[in-house]
Amino acid sequence: MTQPKKLKLGIPKGSLQDATIALFEKSGWKIRMHHRNYFPEINDPDIQCSMCRAQEMSRYVETGTLDAGLTGKDWILENNSDVVVVSDLVYSKVSNRPARWVLAVAADSPYRRPQDLAGKKIATELVSFTKSYFEAAEVPVAVEFSWGATEAKVVEGLADAIVEVTETGTTIKAHGLRIIAELLQTNTRLIANKAAWEDPFKRKKIENLDMLLQGALRAESLVGLKMNVPEEKMPAIMNLLPSLTAPTVANLYNKDWLSVEIVVSESLVRDLIPKLHELGAEGIIEYSLNKVI
Repeated sequence: MTQPKKLKLGIPKGSLQDATIALFEKSGWKIRMHHRNYFPEINDPDIQCSMCRAQEMSRYVETGTLDAGLTGKDWILENNSDVVVVSDLVYSKVSNRPARWVLAVAADSPYRRPQDLAGKKIATELVSFTKSYFEAAEVPVAVEFSWGATEAKVVEGLADAIVEVTETGTTIKAHGLRIIAELLQTNTRLIANKAAWEDPFKRKKIENLDMLLQGALRAESLVGLKMNVPEEKMPAIMNLLPSLTAPTVANLYNKDWLSVEIVVSESLVRDLIPKLHELGAEGIIEYSLNKVI
């Protein structure tokens, strides 16, 4: 009997794991982890999930071990992987903005720019990319792989500088280091195996997955507003409303009032609601959104 097709999907293990599972849940997929099990359950019979380190994800997708997966732009470049980049998904464990790979040295060191490190030793997990960066800059350096605790390598005298990923720079500074250059901005990407991308069933599944994940990310910075507005106040209200599209407006039964509904940036709401109230809007309701497609 022919087995039903399934999309083999890689979920990044490690620092992005919780943020990824939360994003999938908001998008409509519940992923249930099992202790010491690399194959979590997902509430979709068409998907088979596997946990995989982000550093290795693009290699498994390229070879077809996985049909699709989520990993960073940095690791795709590091592995020089030949995969289909379906989309960027800008989310992270700390903030929804790209992370940065930076070159850092001791705060009291004399090094001010990458060229000052000629002949010096650099520790990083991103070895191949770092070597290419310095070769392109024509700065001879020794690049060594760091198995962890990279920030401590300079303090311990094991390296003259490090290349490490950061979102805020707080950890870098906390270890007594100073950033002297940014090498790469990276964010999470949804990638696909080339053969899987040519398979109509798998491609459609990946595209639907991407649409809903993007919709969930888009909704994170937006909220919905509903309110009742006197009809004569509507022109003034309309001049005030920022909206993703034109507001939805409906007549209230047997009243000279209108029901108005819009989607706006969450950052605007605290200033917008008092102004709406001053113009006569009543029954103002703010509500969160799961997805905006």
